[in-house]
Amino acid sequence: MRILVLGGDGYLGWPTAMHLSKHGHEVIVADNYLRRYLSREEDSEPLFDVPNLHQRAQLWKAKSGREISVAIGDLCDWDFVAELFCAHLPQALIHYAEQPSAPYSMKNRKTATLTFQNNLTATFNIVQAVHEFAPDCHIVKLGTMGEYGTPNIDIEEGWLEVEHKGRSQKFLFPRAAGSLYHTTKVLDTDLLWFYVRTWGLRVTDLMQGPVYGLETYENSGNEELYPFLNYDELWGTVINRFMVQAVAGYPLTVYGKGGQTRGYLNIKDTLQCLRLSIENPANPGELRIFNQLVETFSVNQLAEMVQQSGSRIGLDVQVNSLPNPRTELEEHYYNPTHTGLIELGLKPHFLTNDVMDEMMRLILKYKERIRTNCIFRGVSWDSNDQIPTAA
Repeated sequence: MRILVLGGDGYLGWPTAMHLSKHGHEVIVADNYLRRYLSREEDSEPLFDVPNLHQRAQLWKAKSGREISVAIGDLCDWDFVAELFCAHLPQALIHYAEQPSAPYSMKNRKTATLTFQNNLTATFNIVQAVHEFAPDCHIVKLGTMGEYGTPNIDIEEGWLEVEHKGRSQKFLFPRAAGSLYHTTKVLDTDLLWFYVRTWGLRVTDLMQGPVYGLETYENSGNEELYPFLNYDELWGTVINRFMVQAVAGYPLTVYGKGGQTRGYLNIKDTLQCLRLSIENPANPGELRIFNQLVETFSVNQLAEMVQQSGSRIGLDVQVNSLPNPRTELEEHYYNPTHTGLIELGLKPHFLTNDVMDEMMRLILKYKERIRTNCIFRGVSWDSNDQIPTAA
């Protein structure tokens, strides 16, 4: 298929582009380098430099013999969006093109405004472009398990059958986002559901848990094709952050009681999930929702796993419990259903000791590049205040 990967420069976007290209699809990536710009602005750049998209595409062609087309522009700019869709008439698209950080969205009014305007405008423009230029295009939207919050019931895959006063109906599962970033994802889902009902669009909304890892089957051993590995509080996912902290000798930053439980998956599984969703599209007039995770862990469990991995490879890893800067439950029930992607053929990669140790050894190669002053930024959910930097 001819597939647009929107946000194709990101931690997941570029690996997805290579994965789809390897599997025979015609891939076009679009990005405006927003995440690179914001990382520089916040002095929170990744562990190693990453080539730009044109250079990445050249490197991929040299490695694989396959071409990935590149378009640089802002999806909040309608003229760019219209030109992109007219030029390529996609059969499917993957929408990663959003400001992806919950802490960044809660930092202050400026970062909140950017998050809100960028994320909702990009989604709106994409929907309008599909309707106008490629009405049969399958939209695959990267949502987040954070849309649901931590309800005291099992989290079904997007929908819930409700019985009330003798009548029943299926509704979108109730949302209770924990940050402005997650709230924009909830609004994305509502926007897509409106246009699915109104225009008969075909949409798959993937409620993804936090992703970890760096190497994929397409980039293994080739640093120039690695994605960004952010390890700071703003941009790094928790397992990646903890592993870099362990290598740097920086105590693991566990917030509050550490009982916060979420669903996680290896970056290799993210790529599988996206390809399976693309190759098995939703029907016209369908909003299909999958919960995209493999296994669940609490923050304390993750800290213990990283600590044990460190011990196996000769590191003394300490844990530091910090006051929780976020507004969230620290002890809660958490049981999300996640069978849909398994039924499509997902073959999970689990977070075993060997997987953990392999990732830790990979990060050890870049130990000298770690800037410990970037790790903890003290962003608080409480009215733009920031808690003191960890010692």
